Order: sequence, then structure tokens, then C-alpha cells
Amino acid sequence: MTTRIADAQNFLDINGLNSIRQDAKSGDSASKKDALEQAAKQFEAIFMQMLMKSMRKAQAVLEADSPLNSESTKFYRDMHDQQMSLELSNNGALGLAPLIVRQLGGDSENFTPHTILRSDGNLDSRGSVRISEPSLVNTVSLVKDSSANQDPNKDCQTNGSIAAQASSMLLSPAFKEPKDFVTALTADAKRVQDKINVPFEVVIAQAALETGWGQKIIKTDSGESSNNLFNIKADSRWAGEKTHKETLEFENGAMVKKREPFRVYESIGQSVNDYLNLLTQSDRYQGALEKSTDVEQFLHNLQSAGYATDPDYAKKIMGTLRTVTGLLNK
Repeated sequence: MTTRIADAQNFLDINGLNSIRQDAKSGDSASKKDALEQAAKQFEAIFMQMLMKSMRKAQAVLEADSPLNSESTKFYRDMHDQQMSLELSNNGALGLAPLIVRQLGGDSENFTPHTILRSDGNLDSRGSVRISEPSLVNTVSLVKDSSANQDPNKDCQTNGSIAAQASSMLLSPAFKEPKDFVTALTADAKRVQDKINVPFEVVIAQAALETGWGQKIIKTDSGESSNNLFNIKADSRWAGEKTHKETLEFENGAMVKKREPFRVYESIGQSVNDYLNLLTQSDRYQGALEKSTDVEQFLHNLQSAGYATDPDYAKKIMGTLRTVTGLLNK
């Protein structure tokens, strides 16, 4: 039995899964228990693999021109991720397996699995846990709870702080995957289309390339999102808030690291508005706007006008555009 269960430690070994099924059907209670634990780890590994796959997708846009971004490389990388997800599960990386064993094994005892997510144990008396990505509903609940339990002398200060956090969440949404990014930008991108006839899909694709589908939006010194979707720099014409970040620029055919100032916006809508103003009010982009309905020509003219120093900037946006179109058609 031990040998058969050990086979299940290889993600690509189908016999290992069959061994778990056979042990689960056996009359030996010890074998059934071991089979249940291994099956739970397999389920946790599947979930872990889903997380890793999502991370790979978020990184895909930045690897478009990498010489290592071949189909064979992706194939072996996926095999590695699959096996690594199983090994992480066996080490109790997420702590889901003990909960699955408890649910399927009929254990009604109240317990906390030893492999549960690592945390600082910061749980309040009501048993609520820290929320990593609270929704608006959760935020409103926190405001209500705070109002009921706080010191009256601190009422204005506390509620004001929580309200500010809630407002920040609405103005700077989190993007879990590329589809979320596309959905969030569609309405604002269509406003650009109505104004200058640039297809809204192109606007989204450019923002996706600049920010890695919203995963790498420039942060302010306080760690908040700058909402700068198009990485527009804060030159002498900009009177608003700004933040500095190290960036790579192409100069004389070579990449040079620089620390540049970038504009900070209150919302993604304001970022789109500024992008629109930049194109329409700057003389150097008029040639690009004259070809706004010809996507490829528009992007090449935008690149030639100096929007970005990357010599493959237009080509990369075209590649991202295909992904945006596919997501919109789903």
C-alpha cells in the first residue's frame, strides 16, 4: 500500500491516482485514511496549479518577445509547475488538505489544522479574519461595525479613515486576471474611441502592455496605486501629484536604467482622460491621430512620435490586442 501511495507523488503518474482509488475501496481503515489524505492533497495541488497558471498568464504579456517563450519551453514549464504544485501541497503550503480530510472523513471535532495559512493570528473576538481584497459590501460592513464599537470621541477620525479606504478601493480597483482589467477599462476606452476614433480595444491593449494587465501599475511612495495606466511621465507641464520610479529606456539601441517622475491620478478614469488630452493637445501626435482608424499605422506613428523608446512598442501592442479581442469575444 505504501508503495502505491508513493506513486501518487508524481503528478504525471496515472497509476498513482488509481492506487488511491483502490486503497479507498479496501476494507482496511488505515488504507482508507491514507487514501483520503492523499486525495485531499491532490485536490489542494489542483488549486495550487490554478494559482500558478493565473500568475503565468499575468506574466505572459511581458514575455512576448522572449527567445525562451517557445511552445516547447511552455510545455516543460507547465510540467514543472504541475509537479511543484503537488510538492507544495504535500508540504502543507495552503492548508486546504486537512480541511478536506475533515469534511470528507466525517470528523466533527472543532480543530485548526497545523498547516493552515501562515498569519499573525490577528483575529478579533467575533472570529472574523483579515480581508485581503475586500469588496464594497465588506467595506460598508466594516464601517457599520466600527461605528457600533468605537470610542465616540474618535468617531469622526475612524469613520473618515475607513471611508477613505472604501473610496480608494472603488477608484483603484484590483485586477485578478486580464479579463477583469479589460472589463474595468471598456467604458473609459470607449470614450476615447468616441473622441478620436481609436478603437477602444487598442486603448485597452496599450494600457495592458504598459501595466502588465494592471498587475504592475506604478505605486506612490505610500504604496498606493498611481492609477497611471499609460505610464505618462510628469514633465514640466504637469502640476499634479507625481511619484518616481526606476524605468528602462532605449538609448542608441541599448537599454538604460533611469529614475523618472510619473503622474499620479485619483482614478483610472482620470488617467484615461489625461491620456486623451495628451494625444489631442500635443502637436507631435497629430500624425498618429490622422491614421486613428488604421490600427497598425496609428501605433507605428505613435511610436515614431516618441511615445515610447522601445523599438518594438507598436508590435507588442498589436500582440496584446489579439489577447484583448479574444477576451472580449468570450
